[in-house]
Amino acid sequence: MIDAMNALEAMTDPLERAKAIGEVMADQAKRGKRWREMRRKVVLEMRAQKPPVSYRKIADALGIGLATVQDIERGYTGSGKDRPRAKGDEAEG
Repeated sequence: MIDAMNALEAMTDPLERAKAIGEVMADQAKRGKRWREMRRKVVLEMRAQKPPVSYRKIADALGIGLATVQDIERGYTGSGKDRPRAKGDEAEG
């Protein structure tokens, strides 16, 4: 996969390169949701084992942070702006 991305960047015709980059970016946007769900399924399956796999072991196996594993399990995505706020986190008006 990395070789394919490097080949795209190495394209000599700037217009063709830009067009190819646009196609890849559009496709990635479509795949992103499916890929997030696939990754979440793995996390949920690991947590459902008896005994559950720890967040730390899942994080190590996937090469991501501990908090990211917890966010994935909870179904959170993105920057966190849509996450429920903890008590006391509400902005004062």
